[in-house]
Amino acid sequence: MNPREVGVWKEKIPQIGRMMEGEEIVWLNPLLESTASGLAQTELTAEDVRDAADRLHRFAPYIKRVFPETEDSEGLIESPLTAISKMKEALSARYGVSMPGQLLLKQDDSLPISGSIKARGGIYEVLKHAETLALQHGLISDGEDYSRFAEPEFRNLFATHKIAVGSTGNLGLSIGIMSAKLGFNVTVHMSADAKQWKKDLLREKGVTVVEYADDYSKAVEEGRRQAESDPLCHFIDDENSTDLFLGYAVAGERVAKQLKERGTVVNAQHPLFVYLPCGVGGGPGGVAFGLKLAFGDHVHCFFAEPTHSPCMTLGMMTGLHDAVSVHDFGLDNKTAADGLAVGTASGFVGKTMQPFMDGCYTVSDKTLFDLLKLLADKEDIHLEPSALAGMPGPVNSIHAKVEKAGSTEATHIVWATGGGMVPEEEMNLYYGKAGK
Repeated sequence: MNPREVGVWKEKIPQIGRMMEGEEIVWLNPLLESTASGLAQTELTAEDVRDAADRLHRFAPYIKRVFPETEDSEGLIESPLTAISKMKEALSARYGVSMPGQLLLKQDDSLPISGSIKARGGIYEVLKHAETLALQHGLISDGEDYSRFAEPEFRNLFATHKIAVGSTGNLGLSIGIMSAKLGFNVTVHMSADAKQWKKDLLREKGVTVVEYADDYSKAVEEGRRQAESDPLCHFIDDENSTDLFLGYAVAGERVAKQLKERGTVVNAQHPLFVYLPCGVGGGPGGVAFGLKLAFGDHVHCFFAEPTHSPCMTLGMMTGLHDAVSVHDFGLDNKTAADGLAVGTASGFVGKTMQPFMDGCYTVSDKTLFDLLKLLADKEDIHLEPSALAGMPGPVNSIHAKVEKAGSTEATHIVWATGGGMVPEEEMNLYYGKAGK
């Protein structure tokens, strides 16, 4: 994009100029439509999400068998929904704003197997691919016990096939751990933003890790290119995969069940607000889609991004989606929130979710570290920096005067996307960066 085009966009959307200066901004989506209208514009359906949910139930006996940490949940990979009343008080004091509604934390940081939201979509796509191969080779049939996927004949089959993915870290962990457990030859192409401990852990699990000095987009590009030349290699495309998206979308019905168990009502008088950290967009987009299926117009979803990597915000603001990069606007895509360090958003997700999203906002690294420490001090919950991007969401929606956001009837869910596998020494380093 040339300087003249940038100038035109700055004049058309003044917030872009503020973003180029590294300011935190809140953008409300002028193209928001009703859920029914949004669904009419996409080929994805509630039946697609139901099919994904059913597949995860079929695989639950296998997951329970090979990952003992899922025994209590009978092999379902799910996280708690936690009230954080002390954090609510702390946020109110920090920002000088009244927050009379409920504040809950969706703790995907504690998801079993890989400790992040990526355990939803990433593991789902690997399982679906394994099922497809097993059915093609006559190793399994409808109605059989899927715990059999742990048997040698299945591992022997999968050992002749490959899986590849490009990742900044957490998606690579989910896909690498699950693929290796099944017996696949798996390669994770990782960007310079990825943490060393994540690369080390994958290698310990038997995963091949290929490192790049460039950012996320380069890792994805190289992974895709290498996979295209190998007919036995399945490339998991974080930018364009509907399977990943649907795996994440299953979260909608599960949150609905958790809220019902809590006695939390969601309707026109009792709206739900959800704040989702966003990188390339697949995880938060899929979750938001599932929430829209579950709650319709009564749920309001926001994407949260680093000030240096607001690719989805720019894509939606301009309507250019994956045809625009943060680099076009002079932003360097450098952030401590490694999982969100993405320069160009998924066009598939941006275009699919444009009618559904209430808006986007950006968060500085300083804010992320300050909130990381605040949550640890007040609730003894320890997240990685990117997972704190959702935390300013309730304050932002109240400040932006989003209808009913500041009411006593509102419920706010901050989606904690990762941190469960971060080594203690690394977490201590994060904690120490607050206030700096």
